[in-house]
Amino acid sequence: MLVVKGGVDNDLLRDFAALAAAAEESDGNPPLSEQTFVTLRSGESGSHSLLSLALYAPDEDSDPATAQDLAGFAVVVEEPDGTGVLEVAVHPSYRNQGVADRLVATLKASRGFDGLTAWSHGNHEAAADLAAKYGYAPIRELWKMRLTTAAAELPDAALPDNVTLRAFVPGQDEEAWLAANKAAFAHHPEQGNMTRQDLEARMAEDWFDPAGFLLAVDPSDRILGFHWTKVHPRHGAHPAIGEVYVVGVAPEAQGMGLGKALTLAGIKYLHEKGLHAVMLYTDADNAPAVSLYRRLGFTRWDADVMYGPKNAG
Repeated sequence: MLVVKGGVDNDLLRDFAALAAAAEESDGNPPLSEQTFVTLRSGESGSHSLLSLALYAPDEDSDPATAQDLAGFAVVVEEPDGTGVLEVAVHPSYRNQGVADRLVATLKASRGFDGLTAWSHGNHEAAADLAAKYGYAPIRELWKMRLTTAAAELPDAALPDNVTLRAFVPGQDEEAWLAANKAAFAHHPEQGNMTRQDLEARMAEDWFDPAGFLLAVDPSDRILGFHWTKVHPRHGAHPAIGEVYVVGVAPEAQGMGLGKALTLAGIKYLHEKGLHAVMLYTDADNAPAVSLYRRLGFTRWDADVMYGPKNAG
């Protein structure tokens, strides 16, 4: 068992990425949230903000300094206030051998569970059983919804008067977009707290395309809303798929139908790129959003579940 505090080096990061890719190919879901990978790759995690636990080969006699096979990992990204989010992944070749349990037990011994919640991407039965063993229960459900349709089958939704769409311009729109995003997601647990560093880290990702980052602006070029799209490339047997990455409307522009118009504009943009399957994430208890997406033809596809201590709150 290897415990790493702070950032990870390039070799270990490559091992993480390879294991995550194998897990995603097997499960159909990435084992890590995007923010975790952004933090890992950015090298900005700091000496106490990231705790990684890696198990090299299940053979107890193996030397973790020389063994080459990464069987699994548990990673915690911590906030300055000491809270953190745990995610665990086990390589398909090493499952049903107690790897995840040993990782979590080591985490409990080295860090403890104080302030810790955990994501299960796809909410696999094994993850639910492991959470229950350590006294954790579901506290949040994030739905993955999917739409498979032709652009011609989508309804029309015109932009409000005096509102136009344009693409995000790197080097020009960062601060204005961050302000609009903060206002639009003032009560969102993750999106509303995005920083310039978070934005730039995503802009540095291979998938980023400013042409698919649509801004709704008024005649003075003030951002009223936005639809940031994303394309997940084909991997293995899983075809490429578009994503409604984030749609936001500034408070002063709400009630104008802008959210629906932006959502449809982004979906049509993805269709024009040849992507007829589109997905999105939304909180299961966000009734207005779920209702809108269902009216557009989205159906529940899968779910990520966050677990927290049963006695929390």
